[in-house]
Amino acid sequence: MLLFIARRGLYTIFSLIAATAIVFFLSRAQGDPRNVLITGYFSQEIWDAWGVEMGLNKPLIVQYLIWLKNALLGDFGTSINAARPAWDLIQDRIPATLQLAGVSWALSFLVGIPLGVVSAVNRASFWDYFARIFALVGQALPPFWLGLMLILLFSVQLDLLPAGTRGGPANYVLPCVTLAWTAASGNVRLMRSSMLEVLDSEFVKLAKVKGAAHNRVVWKHAARNAMIAPLTYSGLILAAFMAGTVVTETVFAWPGIGRLAVDSVMQTDFPVMTGVVLVLTAIYLLVALAIDILYAFVDPRIRIS
Repeated sequence: MLLFIARRGLYTIFSLIAATAIVFFLSRAQGDPRNVLITGYFSQEIWDAWGVEMGLNKPLIVQYLIWLKNALLGDFGTSINAARPAWDLIQDRIPATLQLAGVSWALSFLVGIPLGVVSAVNRASFWDYFARIFALVGQALPPFWLGLMLILLFSVQLDLLPAGTRGGPANYVLPCVTLAWTAASGNVRLMRSSMLEVLDSEFVKLAKVKGAAHNRVVWKHAARNAMIAPLTYSGLILAAFMAGTVVTETVFAWPGIGRLAVDSVMQTDFPVMTGVVLVLTAIYLLVALAIDILYAFVDPRIRIS
C-alpha cells in the first residue's frame, strides 16, 4: 500500500512540474511582459532596467527556474492591474469558490445517488423515466445557458431569487443548481447502471432468499457495493468544482477563482494569470491523488494495477 501511495505521489509531483512549465512558457509565448508593464514613451535604459529587475536578461530556462522557485514559496509576482501580490488576490477568492463548490457537490450527491437507486429498483416505472429524463436533460444543457435561463425565470420574471454575486443563502440557489444539475445527472446514470448490475448478482439474490427486508437488501447490500464508480466520479467532480467553475462564476458574477482567471486573461495580467492556473492545477491534482488513495482502500485490487 505504501508503494502504491508513493508511486501515485511521484506521478502527481511530475504532473505538477509539467504544469508549471506549460504555464510559464505559454505566458512567455504571448510576448515580452515589459510590453504590458511599460506604456507610453520609454528609453532603452528604462527597457533594459526593467529587464534586469524582472530577470528577463537571463536565458528562458533560467527565468523558468527562478519563477518556479518563487512560485513554490508562494510568490507569483505583483498584479499589473491591482498593484498587489498575485497570491493575495488568489487567497481572497479561494473561500468563495470553496463554498460554492462544497454546496454544489453536496447537492449533486444527495440528489443523484438516491435518484439513481430508486430508478434502478423501480425499472420501467414513473420514477425510472423521470430519473432518466432528469439525467438526459442535465447532461445536454450547457451550464452557461442553464444559468442564464434560471436568472431570466427566477430573478427577472418571478423576482424570487438574486441574480448573482455572493451574499446570503438565497444567493447560492441559482449558481448551485446550475453546477449541481450536470454532476447529479452523471451520478444518476452511474448509480443506476451499477445498481442494475449489483441487483442481478448472486449475493443479492441470496439475501432475498434468506428473507432479508427489501429496504435492507437495496440500501445495505446493493447500494453499498454499487457506490465505487459514483464515488470516483463525485470525487473528480469535487476536484473540478474546487478548481474554479469559470463559466458559472462568470455568469453569476461570483467572486471566486474562476472569475479571477477570466479577469486576469482579459486584462493580460501575467502574474495573476499564471498564479491562478498553477493553483487550480495543484488543487485538481491533489484531490485526484486523494481519490486514488481512497479508491485503493475501497478496492484492494487497484493497489496492484
